[in-house]
Amino acid sequence: MTNLSAAHDAAVTDRRRLAGSAYSSDRDLAARQSLYQWQTPRYDLPGIVAEKLSGVRGDGRVVDVGCGNGKFIQRLREDRPDLALLGLDIAPGILASVPGPVAVADATRLPLATASVDAALALHMLYHVPDIPQAVRELSRVVARDGLVVASTNRERDKAELDDLWQRAAGDVLGTGRGPARISLGARFTLEKAPAFLGEEFSRVETIELPGTVTVRDPEPAIAHLASYRAWADQHDVPFDATIDRARSILVDHITRHGAFEITCLGGILICHR
Repeated sequence: MTNLSAAHDAAVTDRRRLAGSAYSSDRDLAARQSLYQWQTPRYDLPGIVAEKLSGVRGDGRVVDVGCGNGKFIQRLREDRPDLALLGLDIAPGILASVPGPVAVADATRLPLATASVDAALALHMLYHVPDIPQAVRELSRVVARDGLVVASTNRERDKAELDDLWQRAAGDVLGTGRGPARISLGARFTLEKAPAFLGEEFSRVETIELPGTVTVRDPEPAIAHLASYRAWADQHDVPFDATIDRARSILVDHITRHGAFEITCLGGILICHR
């Protein structure tokens, strides 16, 4: 691992940064989530997760590890009011608006008894855990023998157009032609890597690909996504605000010329059984 990638990994997993800045509220997470309203085809990801839990009995217990702003918990409360739901996250601030019960907890030391839940969710969060294998072991430990784990993440080339936009804008700001890449939050646990991590504890890991194209005719949703990385501004080796402003100018010109800007999204979920 290079010194640069090691520094990026440390930044992506730093608890103080995650709890105190990146997820101190749901502002930045919500900006990233909102981009998908312009995706075709549209996927009802909370609905898909709820459907995958259809086999959990009526009085079953489900824990959402790294629940963030509670998007999935809220949907499960609507679709499956019969379930006992618990949301866990390391960031107290983002839990403030999540319908309870919730608790502050670390994915590598879950405050749950062995085999005490029927299902566990780990949705777009395992890349933030310093020790991913230990987190997977904890998910396996707390889930009952016939239970399941539902995880999600993105492919390595997810939203490559936004990565390219950032490098173009950074290069213009620095006067270097093409600037440094922006930090990749998901690189440590991509859809390519996830089955190997999860396969250490689960004999059956099913990957469900959810590819799509986001088409924006206004620059602001894409710019909000780029700006949502502000907690990692020190990792980008370029003036953050100036790069955001330059990216907006590039997008305005692109949309004026072509009518829209397209972003390739390569997400997916993983269903894990023993």
